Amino acid sequence: MSGLWKRVLAAYTTDRYPQHDREQLLARGAAELAHTRSPGGRAATVKDVQRVAREEFGLLLDERQARTALAQRRTGRPR
Repeated sequence: MSGLWKRVLAAYTTDRYPQHDREQLLARGAAELAHTRSPGGRAATVKDVQRVAREEFGLLLDERQARTALAQRRTGRPR
């Protein structure tokens, strides 16, 4: 399991992270899942990330949060 997924799992299942950090980690996980699930190599969109966050983590992301998570995923930044 990658470092990102270990942190996402911890953020989802424990109160180890402050709320803001928890939301950022779950948004990153949603961006990664949206990317992985995009058909035919199509780039994930903000709406894709928002949908995955809501369906998988019960998290409502605004456009800025989803866009930031996508950008972090593309650049490989840890946070």
